[in-house]
Amino acid sequence: MEDLIRDGGYFAYVILFLYSFGGGFVGLVIAGVLSYAGDLNLVVCMIVAGSANFVGDQFLFYMARTNKSYAKDTMKKYGRKVALAHIWMKRYGSTVVFLQKYVYGIKTLIPLAMGLTKYSFQKFTVYNALAAILWAVVVGSISYSLGEIVLTYAEEYKYYGVAIILAIVLGVTYYLKKI
Repeated sequence: MEDLIRDGGYFAYVILFLYSFGGGFVGLVIAGVLSYAGDLNLVVCMIVAGSANFVGDQFLFYMARTNKSYAKDTMKKYGRKVALAHIWMKRYGSTVVFLQKYVYGIKTLIPLAMGLTKYSFQKFTVYNALAAILWAVVVGSISYSLGEIVLTYAEEYKYYGVAIILAIVLGVTYYLKKI
């Protein structure tokens, strides 16, 4: 894997872009750790992930704005999460654009829900751009900073780490399905 990243680093950036189009939290964390290892460039990773995250949310907002019936049909499957998105929109207003970048399971619903409302496209674009930049810098910087810890213990505790990550993912998935 390391050879693939070193020999075709641009390919890793393309994968990061595609993954970040729909969210990208885990991809950016992995990219930050790989940047610490010297396999990728942290600034490029943050730009790629932040740009894709921005474009993805803009796409969802625009799609909901221009094709309301399709967006409503898509969101029917996520009844409780959509209700939570609407509650957050009422409670936090425009700040929800920043909050949703960090919450798994609701990240894609906020732009869809906002697109269905009369929320200003220009205002969403500005907040989304600022939120994507902040998200990329925060997540990229923290994962880069923790890269030493991750790499130090990765080989020694890799099987425990896989089990812990799997347990966390399953736990979060179970919890979010209940929402």
